Amino acid sequence: MATDISKITEKSPWQDLTEGNKIFAGGTSKYFHTGEWRTNTPVLDKEKCTQCLLCTPVCPDSCIPVKNGEREDFDLDHCKGCGICASACPFNAISMKEGK
Repeated sequence: MATDISKITEKSPWQDLTEGNKIFAGGTSKYFHTGEWRTNTPVLDKEKCTQCLLCTPVCPDSCIPVKNGEREDFDLDHCKGCGICASACPFNAISMKEGK
């Protein structure tokens, strides 16, 4: 029996999960809060941020939402704390702090 993956959440009963918890469709990570794996947390200094948006496309987890041409706060429910955004920021507006 195929399960509609869009209806699976972190609180779904084990019977609804696929064998081996394999995911057979793309774009399903938004249903799972994978940010709990994070060991480092990005911190935005809004005074240094120029809204250049260079950090946005480099985030492998799409955790930097943009609305009306401006970046918003990090989506920490899905951020793994890799630090790529901090490395990409030419204005040092993003720093990484240890912990969640």
